[in-house]
Order: sequence, then structure tokens, then C-alpha cells
Amino acid sequence: MQTHPIRFVGAGPGDPELITVKGQKALQSADLVVYAGSLVPEALLQWTPPGCEAVSSAGMHLDDIVSTMADACRSGKRVVRLHTGDPSLYGAIAEQIEALRRQGVPFQVIPGVTAAFAAAAAMGIEYTLPEVSQTLILTRMAGRTPVPEAEALASLAQHRASMAVYLSVGMIDQVAAVLASAYGGDAPAAVAYRVSQPEERILSTTVAEISDLVKREGIRKTALIIVGDALAQDTPGSSHKSRLYDKAFTHEYRKGEA
Repeated sequence: MQTHPIRFVGAGPGDPELITVKGQKALQSADLVVYAGSLVPEALLQWTPPGCEAVSSAGMHLDDIVSTMADACRSGKRVVRLHTGDPSLYGAIAEQIEALRRQGVPFQVIPGVTAAFAAAAAMGIEYTLPEVSQTLILTRMAGRTPVPEAEALASLAQHRASMAVYLSVGMIDQVAAVLASAYGGDAPAAVAYRVSQPEERILSTTVAEISDLVKREGIRKTALIIVGDALAQDTPGSSHKSRLYDKAFTHEYRKGEA
């Protein structure tokens, strides 16, 4: 019997059209989809064919998830494990992959669009603004899941780079205090709630006001905290142009004009 590799697919930030073409094709040929039901909108399942079984993993533990996928794979079914955003970022796929490897079950990973990039698109900004920030940090606040001491939010914030903080809006007071210490209370910030989904809200604010704003709006989860001077690029009078398109800049494909 032919077996097909289990496909870990990044669903993207929620908009069914923001899944990759490769991910969409995987869903269209699936016999079983095990999806992260607490985060992945069911609208993504519109790409599955008639007769495809869809199972939410929201109430399942690791052994349940792995055995469900492995058994279906061994029976010749095409299995998709559908994760929100990109599977490699806070997707907990390493432990699933390790278990599949131990059992000799084949797999492959199809990347997806993470919320930080969907949020930038919604705001019309560039995280890596010339002479402002050339670094984007994706991180989270330590909570029930700890982070390595060297990667504590306070340490990373000292770089004052563009930063997207995942899985932390429920600890907004602590996050705001750390960001204020590093970036200052006047630093531009934003909260991206359910970005790319019908309930999307993009709230622009400052570090000093972000905590009160989040509480006032009743946002407790599924939101990204973004901070950094690059968020102010639409401020009147601000201009941070790259050299790439400067007519005076010479490079391999164009001679600069005097």
C-alpha cells in the first residue's frame, strides 16, 4: 500500500486566501485534516474535498494527535496537519515530528504567512526601514511556557529594533512595563487583533497607552503586540529612503546619475 507523507501546513493568519498555493493544493487532496481548532478558522476547510474528514486537535493531547495522523497515513490516506500562521513559529511541531520520526512515518512541512507579516501589510508599513531599523524580532513574554533567560523580553527590547510580541496580550501590563523601559512611553506601538480575519482590528497607539487600550477594547488573546520607530513611517515629514532606488546610487544593474 502506498503511503503519503503527512503534510504540516501553515494556514496563514486566518484569511483563507492567504494560505500558500502549495498549502491549498495539499488541502484539496486531503483525506484527513487535523487542524488546530482553537486558532485556525474553519473557513480554511473550504479548500478540502467532499468526503475529507476534519478533526479539531483543540481537545487532543500529543499522543492522540500523532496516533490519529500516523494510523491514517499507514492506511494510505493523505493527511494534513493544519497549523495557524507558519508552523515553525510557536507551532509545537518539533514534538510531533520527533514522534513521527520514531515511528518511521514520513512527513513534510509547507510554510505559511505569519501574523506579523499580515499585520505589516494591513498597516502598510515596512519593519526594516532604512536608518531606523534593520532588524525584526519575533518573540513572546515568558508565561506558563518559559523562555531562555538570554531571550527575556527585557533583554531583547534593549535593541530597540522593530518587534512583534506573540502570545502575550493577556499579560499586557507586564509587556507594557518592559517596553516602556526600553523604548520609552512615547514610542509608537500597535495591537493587531485577528489580523486578516473578518474581526480584524488594528489599533495604533503608544507604549504608554497600550495597556489601557487593550483592556478598554476587551482584547485577551489572538492579538499581536508591535512596537518600534518603524511604525511611525507615515508621520508627516518623515522620509527614510533606501539607496537601492536612489538615482545617484550605482549598483550592478544601474549607473547612478550625478
